Amino acid sequence: MSPATLTRHGYWCECWTQSPATGTAPALLGSFDATTPRQAIHWVRTSLLTIAPALDDEPYRQARYWVTDGQTHSAQALHHGRSFSLTLTQHSTRIAWTARPVSYLPLLHRQGRQLPTCAYEFAPRPRTSCRVSGDV
Repeated sequence: MSPATLTRHGYWCECWTQSPATGTAPALLGSFDATTPRQAIHWVRTSLLTIAPALDDEPYRQARYWVTDGQTHSAQALHHGRSFSLTLTQHSTRIAWTARPVSYLPLLHRQGRQLPTCAYEFAPRPRTSCRVSGDV
């Protein structure tokens, strides 16, 4: 079996932010493994539209432009094997979305297979309930 048959094609999407609160290093806000360019664009679009109402005028205009026109170019880039990024700046906070083509090595499916004996050595954690007390 060749390595090419072991992998599957997909798209790795990330959203990073950098602000005075994160210091010099950007912080990962979220990531998503899409199987199609459409899924990748949808993930970016959904998260972008979620924050758009809270943006100032200029980053809001940039977000609306990407949603109406820019996402087409981003989808074309993914279809042609290229990555894309979208960056907005709100005051001193920079938010960047990226999506890039990747090859995944899928994990084997466990259903219907015998688990190794060590899998049965650990007892499940007891469930606990959480009660909140206080004035109502």
